[in-house]
Amino acid sequence: MNIQSDFSLKPYNTFGIDAKAKYFARFETEAELQEVLQSPELAGLEKLILGGGSNILFTKDFDGVVLYNQIKGLEIVDEDEETAFLKAGAGEAWHDVVLFALKQELGGLENLSLIPGTVGAAPLQNIGAYGVELKDVFHELEAVELETGEPYIFDLEACRFGYRDSVFKNEAKGKFVVTSVTMRLQKHHTLNTSYGAIKDVLQEMKVAAPTIQDVSVAVCAIRQSKLPDPKEIGNAGSFFKNPEIPLLQFEQLKQTYPSIPAYPVSDLTVKVPAGWLIEQCGWKGKVIENYGVHKSQALVLVNYGGANGGEIQALAHEIIQSVKARFGIELHPEVNIL
Repeated sequence: MNIQSDFSLKPYNTFGIDAKAKYFARFETEAELQEVLQSPELAGLEKLILGGGSNILFTKDFDGVVLYNQIKGLEIVDEDEETAFLKAGAGEAWHDVVLFALKQELGGLENLSLIPGTVGAAPLQNIGAYGVELKDVFHELEAVELETGEPYIFDLEACRFGYRDSVFKNEAKGKFVVTSVTMRLQKHHTLNTSYGAIKDVLQEMKVAAPTIQDVSVAVCAIRQSKLPDPKEIGNAGSFFKNPEIPLLQFEQLKQTYPSIPAYPVSDLTVKVPAGWLIEQCGWKGKVIENYGVHKSQALVLVNYGGANGGEIQALAHEIIQSVKARFGIELHPEVNIL
């Protein structure tokens, strides 16, 4: 067991914020996790699970123990003529899982290509992109309860997935460590190319009959053209959720803003792109000292180097206030703020 104190978290969060943890413990197996949880020196301390650090903004030091999940493993645990069940360790990089599935000719994850972070974080916020969410392929996950060390299995219903939401962001928040996720993938593929610019990119690629690999390449190209690489510019990807508003409110807004885009959610609700709202308020490309809003994607807040989490949080608050004042729509962060 390796426990370190007064530990810098700067290399472990994609915003590159130089926060410190009172204690930092990495584990590569469930047995190592159990050893950490039973450590007397960590008893009673607040615990934070960290994987890729791609969906978190530190605004202060963490006065507890950071548990760094490095449980690996990729295995097809069951299959039939139509379906294969792929089990992935929570410490695996998400995109590596996508690549593994593509290599095995298993469909379902291609639209989720190049999403940063690890497998363990995926169910917490029900990751999604280009018309697909984790819940669409989810089978079950294994987790350990922090307080008791007891193992649990959560099926689809128990996870209570919503838009960038799950039971793990609500009543089960901070109570479990995900150790593995099992996904139900398809051997006979049904492609989803209707969302965003996927069809346009496939046409540019001169692909008439796309495969799951082609869709993945297209999604990667779109993401790379819009989103900055955290290795070059500190960021956590999309900072805000796309708000869902009543259809009546959207129709009223459309009278004033004829070009406002939206995607249907139900007969009574639509989803409006947060990036469009933020851009209309003049934030896109705005630089404040050493942080700001990315020039190519208004959804992305960036740390150009040396900014602290409080400054970025304050910027997010200003953006929320300006969008609400202009459109009457309240944005909510997708990123966890600590």
